[in-house]
Amino acid sequence: MIALKLTDIKSFMNQLLCSDTFDHFLLSEASITKDATFTIDGHINAAFYSEEEREEAGLSGLAILPYSKLRSVCYQLIRGRQTPLFFKFVLMLSPQNTANVLARSGSSYLPSDISGIFINIIFQNGTLHLTTGISYTVFSTDRGLEHEWNLLIKKFLTKHAIPYDEY
Repeated sequence: MIALKLTDIKSFMNQLLCSDTFDHFLLSEASITKDATFTIDGHINAAFYSEEEREEAGLSGLAILPYSKLRSVCYQLIRGRQTPLFFKFVLMLSPQNTANVLARSGSSYLPSDISGIFINIIFQNGTLHLTTGISYTVFSTDRGLEHEWNLLIKKFLTKHAIPYDEY
């Protein structure tokens, strides 16, 4: 796990809410506190879609909605004259991207050993933070996957000109 302070909040928020920069992630959950607290559970409600609709929307095999499907909702909740008091976005890799990171890391983990590979974006007290994390279904002392994920996030931020400071 790494913890980073995102130093250009306005630019980052523009990329998070108004561009496709984070669209390849899934939105596990979001919480936005303004005059009220709004909570989004990104888990797909299976009863909402027919199997054909899920397939057409590219949701087959997913338990969590892509961030791209919820980005406009998040934007509508955050936008306005006043800055939110708090927000938290928990983004995770899709099963395919999880498999890609596993292969790239050279670790001994199997996709079934991983519940999720995450980034957490938290705005609180005027500061924006990003942390990484991995949820495992098995115990191991192998931290190769975590190191690879941390490096990939730093490369991702650099590629998208998102400045940060390390703690």
